[in-house]
Amino acid sequence: MTTDVKPGLPARVAELREARAAAEAGPSAKATEAQHARGKLTVRERIALLLDPGTFHEIERFRTHRSTSFGLEDRRPPTDGVVTGWGLVEGRQVFVYAHDFRIFGGSLGEAHAEKIHKVMDLAVDAGAPLISLSDGAGARIQEGVTALAGYGGIFRRNVRASGVIPQISVILGPCAGGATYSPALTDFVFMVEGISQMYITGPDVVRAMTGEVITHDQLGGAGVHGSVSGAAHFVYRDEAECLAEVRHLITLLPANNREEPPVVAAADPADRPTAELVDIVPADPSSAYDMRRVVETLVDDGDLFEVHRGWATNVLCGLARIDGHVVGVVANQPASLAGVLDIHASEKAARFVQTCDAFSIPLVTLVDVPGFLPGSEQEHGGIIRHGAKLLYAYCNATVPRVQVILRKAYGGAYIVMDSRSIGCDLSFAWPTNEIAVMGAAGAANVVFRREIAAADDPEAARAQKIKQYEQELMHPYHAAERGLVDDVIDPADTRRALAAGLAMLRRKTRPLPLRKHGNPPY
Repeated sequence: MTTDVKPGLPARVAELREARAAAEAGPSAKATEAQHARGKLTVRERIALLLDPGTFHEIERFRTHRSTSFGLEDRRPPTDGVVTGWGLVEGRQVFVYAHDFRIFGGSLGEAHAEKIHKVMDLAVDAGAPLISLSDGAGARIQEGVTALAGYGGIFRRNVRASGVIPQISVILGPCAGGATYSPALTDFVFMVEGISQMYITGPDVVRAMTGEVITHDQLGGAGVHGSVSGAAHFVYRDEAECLAEVRHLITLLPANNREEPPVVAAADPADRPTAELVDIVPADPSSAYDMRRVVETLVDDGDLFEVHRGWATNVLCGLARIDGHVVGVVANQPASLAGVLDIHASEKAARFVQTCDAFSIPLVTLVDVPGFLPGSEQEHGGIIRHGAKLLYAYCNATVPRVQVILRKAYGGAYIVMDSRSIGCDLSFAWPTNEIAVMGAAGAANVVFRREIAAADDPEAARAQKIKQYEQELMHPYHAAERGLVDDVIDPADTRRALAAGLAMLRRKTRPLPLRKHGNPPY
């Protein structure tokens, strides 16, 4: 009688190493070559760029699907097309899931989804950021409704994690149909030119349903979402640059909503004079300039991590540091549409304010705004509703809030840009500030219409009334005299004032009223 002898532990360990190596290698060299031929990195090459070397811990490496339909029973590759786990970015813990396009096109089935659900739950429980590297063909058709249910589980977790941990989506290939809603629910979306696409319905369906002929990139490429739809916060030239900037973003965010953003030792003195601002910002309120130069002058080492740089360019939003502490900057941009607020600018700034408030990032608001953009297109598009989003976001924010009025601040746009009346903690103004219901010329035409019309010389009368309005209601100390501005400052002292004010507010607490949740405008 022969007795089977089980292999010893060394043999089992050797088998394990072979299995692990096979899972890490992927389905085949040919599949890897095809991925590279598309101009894309493999899933593990991406994770290696994202995480600190040697820190990745993979979970459910050997998970496979259990479908028996349409030939899937003969194809059960390990990982089931998604790599999940945790690691470090600049020494700070993050959780990751990354689609492997070489396996079933990165499509989502039941096992694939359950792996993602698990890593999402771990991220929330551990209180650490979640990063998704998306490169998948959507729901796995062969698995039917279970694939759709898998997406539902992801969306529910995205919403539960919102405002609890930072969620970052990196689109590195196709992201179509229902899959697009997960990135839309996260805090930040990164895309790469030439390889990233997001759309609800692809070009073939669009052509069949509407007759429109359009390419993948024209429909949902990085350029479209970075500058037209606003669905992408950041767009980069290649994957290496993109993943390096994801790492940089992590250094600016807290691990979760119970922690403060990371602080670094600042080599740039907090009281550094900013006299160059006088040369950057013209005194004439109608002259354009680049607000980006102002922000870079004010923040540590000129380092601004701008969000949505290519979309709604009439408002500037970004993360930076002042005296080593992270701040969120919102500023009107006179170089684009004169810095006017419109539908997209209001949406962009509102979302950014909400994100900063969720993660305890103080807000610095730089104001140079002529008002809201007039016209039927804006009114019919819902500027009232969209402008109210920014108003709601500021009014609801409990983080330290400091406003600086550089030049003009007219009408409702002045109120919305974090004025004292809606709760900013400190308001500073330059001596070039003009705070009023509207510009002097427009105001004079309304207030003194009859006197101007009846005058022997209407133009001379108009000029005199404009001057009168400016002297009485638009002089630089009018708002300060009424307590709506805390101080009128020399532009050279702006960084010093911001650093001192933010330091004073560092322990600010302002609890919101007890409620289930507010009902913001949509």
